Amino acid sequence: MYRFLLTPRWWGINLFVVLAIPFCVFMGTWQLGRFEDRVQSHEQAEKRPDPSTRAAKPLDELLPVDKVTSGRPAVATGTYADQFLVPGRELDDRQGFYVLSLLRTDSGKALPVVRGWLPGSASDAPVPAAPEGEVTVTGDLQASENTNSDGVDVRGGLPAGQVGMISAATLVNLVPYDVYDAWVTLPEAEAGATGGALKPVPAAAPQGSGLDLKAFQNLGYTGEWFVFAGFVLFMWFRLVRREAEAERDIALGLVPEDAQDPPSPDHPGDAQDPSSPDYDVASTPVR
Repeated sequence: MYRFLLTPRWWGINLFVVLAIPFCVFMGTWQLGRFEDRVQSHEQAEKRPDPSTRAAKPLDELLPVDKVTSGRPAVATGTYADQFLVPGRELDDRQGFYVLSLLRTDSGKALPVVRGWLPGSASDAPVPAAPEGEVTVTGDLQASENTNSDGVDVRGGLPAGQVGMISAATLVNLVPYDVYDAWVTLPEAEAGATGGALKPVPAAAPQGSGLDLKAFQNLGYTGEWFVFAGFVLFMWFRLVRREAEAERDIALGLVPEDAQDPPSPDHPGDAQDPSSPDYDVASTPVR
């Protein structure tokens, strides 16, 4: 009854099932592993002390930024140079912008420093001037932003003096000197600034260290892949059962083997082709 499984058509179906089920299981297991990694990273981050409470260290000792050094206080000395505004940044459920100043250090490279946040539009708001002369700043270290970072504007077309993303790749095209692949945010209002008070921007947790929406997306994808594997197996059993029932009905004579064959002019009662020279108009039933 199941000899049909050895036909060429069923060889193709069987091969697809044999390849599809392990692939779905592999992808589901991989997504589950991604979710477990995020849970583990979240648990480890909760066990570690708050990075901002640890002793400040020179900037170069904390680079490159990773999940351990992100948020650590970093110290750098230099002179403020170019300044940019970062629009579209939210703080305390209010829309505003960051004030980003580049601190040129003795090494010649510049460290992006978010001096604070101001409400309103970046196009017409007065901005406090940066302190003049050599200054030493201590700020919470952050990794360069990317297109997945919160608040980033990748549309382009911003006015001069504004940037949509705080990253070395963006800033290096706007200034004639190298920029550190990191930035710091000042935890307190800076001394010496003039023109108004800037609100400190709290440091963000490193990406991938918390149970964010992406973590639960991984869990959802896990379920989807396992459902796909079950669906493929269910459909294979259903097709096999239907084919086996059809073979059984033919064997019992319930369904003629030639039931699906088209009628032939060689048999009486079969439909005739009007284009045939043997076509008999009289034999054609009147409707």
